Amino acid sequence: MSTGPRNERWLVADIGGTHARFALVSGADPTPDDEQVLSTGDYDDFVAAVETYLGALSGERPVGGFCAIANPVRGDYLRMTNHHWAFSIETSRQRLGFRALRFINDFSAQALAMPWLADAEYERLSGDNPQPNEPLAVLGPGTGLGVSALIPFGDQHAVLDSEGGHVTYTPVNEREHAVARTLQARYGHCSAERIISGPGLVATYQALCHLDDREAAPLAPAEVSQRAADDTDRHCAEAIELFTLALATTASNLAVTLGAGGGVYLAGGLLPKLGSLFEPQRFHERFTAKGRFSDYLASIPVYRVHAEHPALRGLAHNLDRVRGG
Repeated sequence: MSTGPRNERWLVADIGGTHARFALVSGADPTPDDEQVLSTGDYDDFVAAVETYLGALSGERPVGGFCAIANPVRGDYLRMTNHHWAFSIETSRQRLGFRALRFINDFSAQALAMPWLADAEYERLSGDNPQPNEPLAVLGPGTGLGVSALIPFGDQHAVLDSEGGHVTYTPVNEREHAVARTLQARYGHCSAERIISGPGLVATYQALCHLDDREAAPLAPAEVSQRAADDTDRHCAEAIELFTLALATTASNLAVTLGAGGGVYLAGGLLPKLGSLFEPQRFHERFTAKGRFSDYLASIPVYRVHAEHPALRGLAHNLDRVRGG
């Protein structure tokens, strides 16, 4: 890390479709402090949310910001995929009075955090020990489906900026094909995110009801999972199962594409909320269902990440990318 001025503070932020997570990093210490989570729906734009966060703090105003956002980052103008915020990075920098303001994809920040996690912040679900100097994959569902990877070179890593959540969903059996056809007819394209996300749980539930000639109830994602947990709605339970299998298929496709001997890390905000509804054994069965490459995938370690706000840590440990040094 740079040994920049100890009295300088920098903002780090993880902007998702539902929540905006903020923290401050002081001087050369890469530990995020003063973490706070705001609802993006409560604010008209990014700057309004930042000013609310900063207004509740004491001390010197940060000189710049390094932010992750659930969106492609190409050029100055950002329009969020799963939220109404749309803004210019440069205009936001000027409004905030920052010296520098940079954005990267939210799962790029998640991937950058993986080397800094403590052992207690993730658990291995299956597979062998990770292979040194091989890529590791990171993906996780929330309001959308985030995907990234760390690619080793020498003693460092390059982060993969990816929109892999929008790859076409890969159904395996006839029921999954029927759901995919239903969602494609509704949306024009059935991406992995259409199933593997909070809104995807609802869309899958609705598709299953449609296929069985049942009127779907107007449920939120949490209600789908609650009904599945209570065993009071078979279509909610099936939506959770299809979610798990779709996540496994997408993860295995990513693993063989990257050669992810360093491991596959399951992150995101939705898995912790599902609790025991997420069944690691069902995930493993589908993850390794690759014919001649079943043994290859069985050897790749799969981890579930428990760390809170890992993207903020990934940003904090890589502040030199924006502040220099």
